[in-house]
Order: sequence, then C-alpha cells, then structure tokens
Amino acid sequence: MERISIYPHSASLFAAISASVFVVIGVLGNLITILALIMCPKIRGHATTAFVLSLCISDLLFCSLSLPLTAVRFFQERWTFGDTLCKIFPVIFYGNVAVSLLSMVGITLNRYILIGCHSLYVRIYKTKYIIAQLIFVWSISFMLLLPAILGIWGEMGLEEATFSCTILKKDGKSIKKTLFIIGFVLPCLVIIVSYSCIYITVLRQKKTMRNHRQFDVLTKEQIFYDRKCREDNRLTLMMVTIFVCFLVCFLPLMLANVVDDERNTSYPWLHIIASVMAWASSVINPIIYAASNRNYRSAYRKLLANLRFWTDTRSSVRSKTFHHSKNSKDISGTSKNTPIIQGVKMNNIKQDYQN
Repeated sequence: MERISIYPHSASLFAAISASVFVVIGVLGNLITILALIMCPKIRGHATTAFVLSLCISDLLFCSLSLPLTAVRFFQERWTFGDTLCKIFPVIFYGNVAVSLLSMVGITLNRYILIGCHSLYVRIYKTKYIIAQLIFVWSISFMLLLPAILGIWGEMGLEEATFSCTILKKDGKSIKKTLFIIGFVLPCLVIIVSYSCIYITVLRQKKTMRNHRQFDVLTKEQIFYDRKCREDNRLTLMMVTIFVCFLVCFLPLMLANVVDDERNTSYPWLHIIASVMAWASSVINPIIYAASNRNYRSAYRKLLANLRFWTDTRSSVRSKTFHHSKNSKDISGTSKNTPIIQGVKMNNIKQDYQN
C-alpha cells in the first residue's frame, strides 16, 4: 500500500511515543487529583473546586479516550478504527478543549467575584447555581460542534494525508475558524480581562490594608481576613499559571491549523510539535496543583497516606491470618513445617517411653 502521509516516519514515531507517555501520566495524575479533591473537606467546600474538578474530568477523558487512539494512529500511520469512531473522535477532542477553556472561564469569574464583588459571592455560588453553570459549560462545549456533526457546516471525517479524524470542509465551507474565534479567542479574552481586573483590585486592597496598619492595631478578625486574602491570592495565582500554561500549549496548534494548511505544509515537524504541546496541557495541571498550592499538596499527601494505610492494613490482616493458622497447626500436632522423618522419630520416642 502506497504511503501518502505528509509526516516523516520519525515525526510519527515521536508523536506516538509522546501520546503513549501522556496517557499513563495524564490518567494517573488526573485520577489522583480528582480523588484527592473529593476526599479533602477543606478544598471540597470551595466553589472553585467544582470547576477544577470539571477541568480534571475533561483532561481525564482526553487522556483515556483521545490520546490512546492518537497513539495507535501515529504508530500505524493510518486510521484503523472505522468510520463511526472517526466521526466521534473529533467531537471528543474539540469538545474537551472547549470544556477545559470554559471551566477556566468559570474559575476566573469565580475568582473575580470573590475578590472584586464579595457581597455577591454567597448569592451567586450556591450549590444549585454551581451545578447549573457546570451543565452550561459541558452542554455548550459540545453544542458548538452540532453544525459539523449534522453536516450543515463542514463535516466530521478522515483527512487521508494526516490520517487524522477532524472537521473537514463540505461544499467549500468549514466551521473550524468560527470555532477558533468563539471557542478559543473569546474565552481567552474573558480570562485575560478578568485576571487584569483581579490584579488591579488586589493592588487596591493591599494599599488600603497598608494605610490601616499605619494607624490601627490589628484585631483578630483583621488578621484572619488578611490570612484568608493571602490564601485566595495564592489560589488565584495558581489558576493564572494553569491558564498561561494552557495558552502556551494550545496556541501553537490553533495558529498552525488556522494559518498553515496541514495537508500542504512544508513544515510537518512544526505541526507534530504543536500537537504534542497541546496534548501536554492535559497532563501538566496536576503538577501545577502540587507545585504551587500548599492546600492541594496537603490533599495529595492525605490521599497517598490513606492509600498507604489501606495497603498496610491489608498486609497486617494477611500476616495475622498466616500466624494464627500456623499457631493452630502447631497446637494440633506435628506442623507442616516439621519434616516427616522428624515426626516419625517423635512417635517412636513416645512409644519407647510408654514401653
């Protein structure tokens, strides 16, 4: 069969190995993060955590569904999973990207309202409203793909040259550039503007607190509020780091797909590296959580300690069962560990003694 791929074999192999590594790291990292956040009451109670969990679940789905298929198609340098899965694959890929970005928008708006409009925070972030926001994030992310799914504006299919299942042109039209603007550019602008407003608000708050400290003795309430503000600012800084890393990882791929036609490209390695960087965005978030926030580090430590305790408990139970079984055998007579000859000699000695 004639090879029509635009990628050099070395580039395809590099992509396949990278995807395989990311599957292992991404599934473990995101799964551990989800369990750690759910099992930590201190973090679980924050409204921000709901959106962080949404982001983690999106990354977990990407690492467990999209990346394994991607690794296989780059190893084989062709799509071998049939037409039906080929139409589903881009829905999962683009839908997960949209969920990740809109979850970050949710996190950003949560941070801004907490810091800039604190009086509204309790009213907006009740449980039912948080659930409604998450439903909106997930539903709108996949609804944006409906025109391509239904074949109204582009269509889902296989691009032979790149053995990639993606959004293809239909009647000379494709929704890709519109999705890039609505699903990528606009959320990024909202996040950038929101974090800029947060930064300005934090500077004003710091200035006000410095002025109060010059004239007033700090009360316990003020010290507690100051500590809480520092904790909120650290969490906000962590979320900014996540967004910046997401932007750095995904922007090259988005620009490459929009500006340079991958089918006729003269720089295939550029597209491969851009794709690998985009995949990495689903892997790095747990590392950022652990590196930049002590509450999240504490949650990880508690989860791992519980897992270790559970493992040690099972080992202890097995060990006690073994020793109990061994002791009961010793009481009843000659044990299995006693050699047969030694057992026979003991019986002979007893008989001689009786005689």
